Amino acid sequence: MPWTGWDVLRIIAVTLVSIVVVPAIIIGIAHALVYRNQSWMQIARIPEVILLAQVLMYIVVFAMMYQLLKSRTGAFWPTIRWNWPSRRWFGFLLSGMALYFVLAGIGQLLPIPKHLPIDRFFETAREAAILSVIAVTLAPLMEELFFRGFLYPVLARHLGMNAAIVVTAAAFAILHGAQLKYSWAVLIIFLVGLALTVVRAVTKSVAASFLLHVGYNGTLSALLFAVTGGFRHLEKLNQ
Repeated sequence: MPWTGWDVLRIIAVTLVSIVVVPAIIIGIAHALVYRNQSWMQIARIPEVILLAQVLMYIVVFAMMYQLLKSRTGAFWPTIRWNWPSRRWFGFLLSGMALYFVLAGIGQLLPIPKHLPIDRFFETAREAAILSVIAVTLAPLMEELFFRGFLYPVLARHLGMNAAIVVTAAAFAILHGAQLKYSWAVLIIFLVGLALTVVRAVTKSVAASFLLHVGYNGTLSALLFAVTGGFRHLEKLNQ
């Protein structure tokens, strides 16, 4: 493994800096070109601006990850263990779908608040559509590259496989905590992270956990699309 815990910390540092710098740049451009009559604070609350900043942050962090491995090994995808399960890839997608329904059932038993911070991205059809596309493409890709690609191997080397699976899942859940108001919904995300990391550990493939992740997020997005009539009746999410 050509990276260490210090490299993981560097990735985290670049991510934290990007969280501050990239949105500031996007908000400044938006203020100058589109939202001239609104304050920076008002623009910072616009979901589309937030989502655009998130996409650009993903690009910055991916570029750092890519350069890190490319400079040391000459190859990114093989080094990160992106071993595509050519014959079983659809099975991982289906497993992600099944995982969603199982955990959705568990979620019904938990005292999860009806309204969560992430709901602000479902105020218009365009915002919901943008978030749904990100949820089945860039978000699972970047989360799998970091948590199951970079973080898990470092933890497994120092803590052992079982402890590394739990710690990686916990870190994954904490990342989503703010969006879920640190409610019992975080437990569901922890269980998702647990399943994703187990798949990564058993198959030795980040691509496999990525497919499971896409299946899970894709099922949620498809159900939201269906329930709201193609995101035309988002008020149904609050009923």
